[in-house]
Amino acid sequence: MYLMIIVVPLLGALFTGFTGRWLGNYGATMFSTSCVLFTFLVSLLAFYEVGISGISCYITLFTWIESGTFKVSWSFLFDSLTVVMLVIITSISSLVHLYSVKYMEEDPHVPRFMAYLGIFTFFMIILVTANNLVQLFLGWEGVGLASYLLINFWYTRLSANQAAIKALVVNRIGDIGLSLGILTLFYIFHSVEYSVIFACAPLVTNYYFYVFSFQIHGLSLVGIFLFIGALGKSAQLGLHTWLPDAMEGPTPVSALIHAATMVTAGVFLMVRFSPLLEYSSFTLFILTIFGSMTAFFAAVTGAFQNDLKKVIAYSTCSQLGYMIFACGLSNYHVSMFHLSNHAFFKALLFLSAGSVIHAVSDEQDMRRLGSLVNLLPLTYSLMLIGSLALAGFPFLSGFYSKDFIIELSQITGYSNLNVSYGFFACWLGATSVFFTSFYSARLIYLTFLNNSNVPRPTLSFVHEPSWLMTLPLMVLAFGSIFIGYLTKDLFVGLGSDFWGSSIFIFPYKAYSLEAEWLTTSIKWLPFFISISGIICASLLNILDLTFYSNFQYNKFLAVLAFLSNKKWYWDKIYNDLFVRSLMRFGYQISFKNIDRGFLELTGPWGLSTLTSLFSIRSTAAQTGQLNHYIFFIVIGFTIIFSLFLPNLLFAFKLDSYVLGIFCILFLFI
Repeated sequence: MYLMIIVVPLLGALFTGFTGRWLGNYGATMFSTSCVLFTFLVSLLAFYEVGISGISCYITLFTWIESGTFKVSWSFLFDSLTVVMLVIITSISSLVHLYSVKYMEEDPHVPRFMAYLGIFTFFMIILVTANNLVQLFLGWEGVGLASYLLINFWYTRLSANQAAIKALVVNRIGDIGLSLGILTLFYIFHSVEYSVIFACAPLVTNYYFYVFSFQIHGLSLVGIFLFIGALGKSAQLGLHTWLPDAMEGPTPVSALIHAATMVTAGVFLMVRFSPLLEYSSFTLFILTIFGSMTAFFAAVTGAFQNDLKKVIAYSTCSQLGYMIFACGLSNYHVSMFHLSNHAFFKALLFLSAGSVIHAVSDEQDMRRLGSLVNLLPLTYSLMLIGSLALAGFPFLSGFYSKDFIIELSQITGYSNLNVSYGFFACWLGATSVFFTSFYSARLIYLTFLNNSNVPRPTLSFVHEPSWLMTLPLMVLAFGSIFIGYLTKDLFVGLGSDFWGSSIFIFPYKAYSLEAEWLTTSIKWLPFFISISGIICASLLNILDLTFYSNFQYNKFLAVLAFLSNKKWYWDKIYNDLFVRSLMRFGYQISFKNIDRGFLELTGPWGLSTLTSLFSIRSTAAQTGQLNHYIFFIVIGFTIIFSLFLPNLLFAFKLDSYVLGIFCILFLFI
């Protein structure tokens, strides 16, 4: 049963990709969707057996690589963490496949698209079910490749080419960090198996590297390398620039990347290696700082974006920041709880945005939309549910997880466990709540409620999507409303042992109980912040233009809006400091001086010059006189004979005097 979860998506992707021209568009979509849906049903059985019944499963097929102490097997681990990720991946992927049946029906390359989706799902399953670091790295690279193929699906568009290359190159930086982490772990533990590494982690807490008289804590170094890998995949501050540009792919791709695959890989990596991170307070500090700064930066930037999909993309980046800094506060189970809730309402938002874009002839600028509530009432209702869940409206899925993270950050800020940086994360997280609710309400107003800016010819064709697109949206809306309530006690409830040994937290860091005793006013704080953001967005959109005059000459707001609209110039900084200097080095030094200079002088051009000179000298020696040729033959024979003289003496046991006389006579002759 467990191996079917891995094999069926691969077979579906390969069969769809290689036989798509005979299956046709409809046959390819139905076959690939059936395979992923079957995988989802089997994943539910695995969730019941492993998660509910508490029976972990280890499967070892055969040895893959063996060289000395380095041994890698094809093995799979199914524990509570794995089965939760499997349910999230396969459920969202199934709904995205079903949604794509109608959304991509007019595209001429539907079988290729479905094959790419299946490959994406397969590699993500390989990543989360791996039982060793090398197999995890295989899935890690596979989802990077699949994201490149899907973002660049419409490869005739220059913007899609650039976005796909950008995503691949930026993620390559994170992949280098993860590979260094794997090498460091093997150097310390002499194994890449999870069971060996996690069991031996308490024994190497005092392991240090000595580099130029500097003392570096081994587990802290490993944690930093692993976090660099998560920095790229989960788009944390610094390596986040690829995420908004990934919107160049079809909308179902955006939903799959941002909800269930790719970006969740970094969070999963941090949660999986909780037995190591718990022994490195410095790594936890870095996770908290970067996660909270990412949540704040992405929320502020998203509030000033005008592209419908990019607003939702920056919201993904912000929510990933919440998950990472929850890991930094040693609340890995809460991070996974928010990840599972986020998957549903983020997929709902992206697919609802796809319905809007599909209805208005591929228009994505919110300033050119408006007043669609009368034409798309169902889509409006579904997007409103997703937006309220994202903003943390009470009793929706985002409310149960995101508010809990903010409460836990307050608890860690008050504790005496050297985690006072919890205050820093708490304030940035609370501020992010305001901007999250602000851009969520702004999206609703500009797209559905404000006066229409849609061209009249386009308005005549606006209609609700077919049931193949509406059914996945309704399922996701149900999850966005109820999944947080249904899984709260199971994932983060007091006394719940659902996670078992898959997540490790020191007992003195269990803040969930303390969060229950916070005062009511503190618990209501995120709600009031969310309401204030919605009210602010409503005032800006309901009142007339004279209301803007109150903020027109405020320099702070003007600078903030300008920087946020330009994405804080991260792309320009990277282009000026790194890309341009590296390209200049590549052209001036590497290409002109090394490739076209030194290597050509010592290589092909230099050898050709020497050959021509040697040929000129050798032709000059060809005189055509017999005595000259005899002279050269004798000299050559004498040189060769003298080189082999010691061997001849030893082989024939000749006396040196006799041999010398023989040589003199030969020269005279």
